[in-house]
Amino acid sequence: MAAGSDRTVIMANATRFVVLEHDHPTLHWDLMLEFGAVLRTWRLTAPPSNGTMLAEAIADHRLAYLTYEGPVSGGRGAVKRWDAGVYRLVSQAEDKVELEVEGAEVCGHVSMLASDRNCWVVTWTLV
Repeated sequence: MAAGSDRTVIMANATRFVVLEHDHPTLHWDLMLEFGAVLRTWRLTAPPSNGTMLAEAIADHRLAYLTYEGPVSGGRGAVKRWDAGVYRLVSQAEDKVELEVEGAEVCGHVSMLASDRNCWVVTWTLV
């Protein structure tokens, strides 16, 4: 199978993700993964890039944020889309998630390991 067709097979049955730049309370990026009827969300201190970063698990969000840009209710700043695309869940356990992501800005492998209840270590291996 050619390399291009491998990617097609990998991303078949993929699910959506979005990375939003959010300016409240301080500038950060929200990684949102579609899981059923909600977006599981992690707050990142920097936009995704090759390497490892810490992420804080925060409350699930509505699916509307997959396509939303603008003010957030309750005076909580505004969001704008930094990237969006699809992901495939490679493996999932209570404290570890492995993904393949394909967006305009990020494409590659993501490993997320919970270090405690809300703190995760996220390793991006982007191509």
